[in-house]
Amino acid sequence: MTAQITIRGARLHNLKNVTLTIPKNQLVVLTGVSGSGKSTLGFDILHKEGQRQYLESLGLVAFGLAKPPVDAITGLSPSISVDQHLTNRSPRSTVGTATEVYTYLRVLFARLGHRPCPTCGKDVPPSFGPSNTEWESESSADDDASAPEETFPCPHCGAPIPEIGMAHFSFNKPAGACPTCTGLGSVHQANIKRLVDEQKSIPDGAVAGWDLFHINYYTSTLQTAAAHYGFEFDLSLPVKDYTPPQRDLLFYGVESLLFRRHFPNIEPPTTVRQGRFEGIATNLLRRYAEHIHEHIHEADYRDKLEEFLVTQTCPDCAGTRLRPESRVVTVNGQTIIAVSRLPLDDLGAWLGGLPAVLSPDEMIIAEPILVDLSERITRLVEVGAGYLTLERSSPTLSAGEAQRLRLASLLGSGLSGVLYVFDEPTIGLHHRDTRRLIDVLRRLRDLGNTVLVIEHDLEMIVAADYVVDFGPGAGKHGGLVVAAGTPAEVAGQPGSLTGDYLARRASIPVPQRRRAPNGKAITIHGARQHNLQDVTMRLPLGLLVAVTGVSGSGKSSLVFDILDRAIRQRLYGSSDAPGEHDAIEGCEYLDKIITIDQEHIGRIPRSNAATYSDTFTPIREAFAATPEARRRGLSARHFSFNVPGGRCERCEGAGVLTVKMHFLPDVEVRCPACHGRRFTRETLAVRYHDHDISQVLDLTIEEALALFKDVPAALSRLQVLSDVGLVVSPV
Repeated sequence: MTAQITIRGARLHNLKNVTLTIPKNQLVVLTGVSGSGKSTLGFDILHKEGQRQYLESLGLVAFGLAKPPVDAITGLSPSISVDQHLTNRSPRSTVGTATEVYTYLRVLFARLGHRPCPTCGKDVPPSFGPSNTEWESESSADDDASAPEETFPCPHCGAPIPEIGMAHFSFNKPAGACPTCTGLGSVHQANIKRLVDEQKSIPDGAVAGWDLFHINYYTSTLQTAAAHYGFEFDLSLPVKDYTPPQRDLLFYGVESLLFRRHFPNIEPPTTVRQGRFEGIATNLLRRYAEHIHEHIHEADYRDKLEEFLVTQTCPDCAGTRLRPESRVVTVNGQTIIAVSRLPLDDLGAWLGGLPAVLSPDEMIIAEPILVDLSERITRLVEVGAGYLTLERSSPTLSAGEAQRLRLASLLGSGLSGVLYVFDEPTIGLHHRDTRRLIDVLRRLRDLGNTVLVIEHDLEMIVAADYVVDFGPGAGKHGGLVVAAGTPAEVAGQPGSLTGDYLARRASIPVPQRRRAPNGKAITIHGARQHNLQDVTMRLPLGLLVAVTGVSGSGKSSLVFDILDRAIRQRLYGSSDAPGEHDAIEGCEYLDKIITIDQEHIGRIPRSNAATYSDTFTPIREAFAATPEARRRGLSARHFSFNVPGGRCERCEGAGVLTVKMHFLPDVEVRCPACHGRRFTRETLAVRYHDHDISQVLDLTIEEALALFKDVPAALSRLQVLSDVGLVVSPV
């Protein structure tokens, strides 16, 4: 068996004919400055080529996986990558469902759950009936809704009690989901404050989005509806002075229960001519629901509707997602809701205490479930996810947290002879938890696997068996292997920047002077979101403030869930409700808030660094100001690939055409009209310092800085992009 992976002549992206030998069955770290080529080697070459060779060995077409530009790769194993992309953004996915821990808990509660009798109220022990023995995963969709409900008699009063199964504890199945929120735990409500300016009358523009046509059309219907019920609707009044029937008619319409409570004996009108008015809030919620189901890909329209909506905890299930009958079933005095709210550390302890309280017969059923649960929870705790709860929604996980959950599942697979590629797994981890993560990666290595980690963390680099340092710079200044060997050998290499930090020849300087506070501050009182325990904190303004602590200690809950949302709601009227807290003082010192988190910044493939940072606007204006552009009558609009004018209309400025391949993934081919250059010949004929607009898009930030040094608006934005480390990124 080959003891090493050998790459010869790698030339992808900025790699410069790299030849490298990597030992197998070792913990190997690829490091170097950002943009030096380590991810290109780890993911784009080793991982994808490992996948391609494995699929071809099975006789399958490795569609979309072309052989990378290398002379040869030998000794490669089948590969699995664990990157920083969230794999599940569904609001129905939780930590519990993603890790299958909640599935095992559903089995436990379905088979051993106690519940009160609906008739006499006394405790009913588990029946061990046949309906409790089937296995259902969260993804199964073959429930027989038409099957008759099985019952057994209450041991106290003899009343029939329905059997319960796993589906009754799933918020993704009708048998268990709360009927009001359908298992989401939250509902959308119209944001009346954004929808209506109650200081104005309807003719003066009280309702957002109503122009003169809508005002004339709907006010006539409102007055007809009011006459139908025998009351007046004075249009000259501001909305704040409306009577309860008038408000409920305007907001919720004639068929809503909120309005019909005022006139229980009068049937609502059946046509618009008779006064059938839907209500502005009801209409908004209907359009949003229709859009979600029928036009899910129209993100702009959805965002526009969501500006007028607020998300609130479901009033019926209080965010627990389950039906009332499922919420009262207990095991050892705890409901499945209470257990799901325990951190994984505490959940493991609770499960460990069950054998002492369960009967011998119950232990026969519980023992295999508890063994599997214990193994899964132990792995999750080992990778540093012990602070997470099962009810935590998957889309709220950080990239690092999602990566560690995937790592925990890999530990349970038992595979050997595999190449694992990790993308900065320490991201977001406190130093206390980094050592635990290193131990987990070593366990994966000890199973007979090669663990390849792309990393900047010094503790991880020191713990590696082998280190490959890329550099010496980024982009065209990188793409070379500067040093390779054990951490000690790399530390002794004078030309290695990583080696300088390992040997402490270089370090991050600590400022000699600190900025003095200006006396202004924001104070958060009584923060109670998630695990925060009535925290009051004062954050000084005008300073660089770091909020730190071990993973799961409440940092993000305080800053993002409470402070960020509360300020956005105050300044911009945001519909996102802030987390639980008493009050926030000091908001009057702020007039703007900018939030930078780990979310992807671009929603569409057309978005790039230049368009997102608005650097492309002054660049287009510079092209439009050239004599050739003026002679041809071209404006800045003609140099945009997002609007008609100067772009290639065959590919609509994308440079590629998407070919549908039926059951295979879509394929992108170069546009035959513009040959991938995005613009028309006339537009490309205009040159700025010997560059056309298509060539500018291929420049790096560093190259664009030199080209547009005489365009202040572009230069300032490009300089910021360079300062934050995007020197080698394409414009």
